[in-house]
Amino acid sequence: MTAITSAAEQLSATTLLRFATAGSVDDGKSTLVGRLLHDSKSVLTDQLEAVTTASLSRGQDTPDLALLTDGLRAEREQGITIDVAYRYFATARRRFILADTPGHVQYTRNMVTGASTAELAVVLVDARNGVVEQTRRHAAVAALLRVPHVVLAVNKMDLVDYAEHVFAAIAEEFTSYAASLGVPEITAIPISALAGDNVVDPSANMDWYGGPTVLEHLETVPVSHDLTSCHARLPVQYVIRPQTADHPDYRGYAGQIAAGTFRIGERVTVLPSGRTSRIKGIDLLGQAVDIAWTPHSVTLLLEDDIDISRGDLIVPSDDAPATTQDIEATVCHVADQPLTVGQRVLLKHTTRTVKAIVKEIPSRLTLDDLSQHPEPGRLVANDIGLVKVRTAEPLALDSYADSRRTGSFLLIDPADGTTLAAGMAGDSFATTAKAVQTTDSTEDAGWDF
Repeated sequence: MTAITSAAEQLSATTLLRFATAGSVDDGKSTLVGRLLHDSKSVLTDQLEAVTTASLSRGQDTPDLALLTDGLRAEREQGITIDVAYRYFATARRRFILADTPGHVQYTRNMVTGASTAELAVVLVDARNGVVEQTRRHAAVAALLRVPHVVLAVNKMDLVDYAEHVFAAIAEEFTSYAASLGVPEITAIPISALAGDNVVDPSANMDWYGGPTVLEHLETVPVSHDLTSCHARLPVQYVIRPQTADHPDYRGYAGQIAAGTFRIGERVTVLPSGRTSRIKGIDLLGQAVDIAWTPHSVTLLLEDDIDISRGDLIVPSDDAPATTQDIEATVCHVADQPLTVGQRVLLKHTTRTVKAIVKEIPSRLTLDDLSQHPEPGRLVANDIGLVKVRTAEPLALDSYADSRRTGSFLLIDPADGTTLAAGMAGDSFATTAKAVQTTDSTEDAGWDF
């Protein structure tokens, strides 16, 4: 029992790193992830047996480690990843949640899903092909989503005789491009996922490389984005009024703290109404506490009786964001149906969903040279562009650079609930997207705002 308790305490003390893998088709992403899981002893015996059986049925002599992540039947048949495969594993130094994202250009939108919460992105490049258009696209998406750390894994070095000059040329080209996007930290590692070179163990074939292996870097990279130090935000999910004899006047506002820390006695403001009060109590897992922070799910009790409902945002009064109905932001279009000017949509921000209209699409980003295509009129699947949206009700958005939780939103088709686009408020690349004031109105019954 003592050993079990000690192991549990050790695991809870380790930090958590969320990371995503990306790259072009056949660059070896799934094989890298499989090798990472296999060599770090994170694969169960029955999983390895299932992979071995599947590999033999396909005529392969050795286990295809890519099958550890390519779980969909269609992926196995095509030999490509077409969905985001999540895997959880841990070493003695750190816990990991990894997202193996698609490489094909038509699934770039899936990378947005996988990398949206990542603190590190591993971008693979085939050493034989070098940096290609999809490589630049993935670097741009990582920059757009403000992933703080990017690893360039130059794979299949065994197929270029482990040549140092090949790695150096690719690393220089990618680093220059990613730096121009504003990626703060880039680490280049030469690997062979198939042979295991520099994935978990150092390679004997590349003695000219003195940097970390992939796993070593994942275990030691600083997790710099500490949400507990961000602007405190609590999106209200539910209003609790038990109406019991023990608590006849209980009124609590429940939700998961999106960022920051809340304390008893702190003056808070409820948005968008702007009403203020003080925190008189915090309930966490049925217990009263004096302080709570992200990602705790809590219930706040306020001193004053305020009209608060699902979708409202509770924030510190001295750190309240401005509210606006006119939002300009960068979006990645993820639906098969296009997003067009004048389209009626729903905008979901944290727990609040409001009606909105796409007022303008000022530009679409061309990822190969980062040029802006002005006034495209619409965005199609995998497009990244700047949009101006007017909402029926005011919203309180932070800059995405300050908070990925409260600086992001979704555009949804009101007819069938399809997610159309993922939006990021605030500056992106060289374009500053900010809330703007306008007096325009839309003359249409039911959408007149």
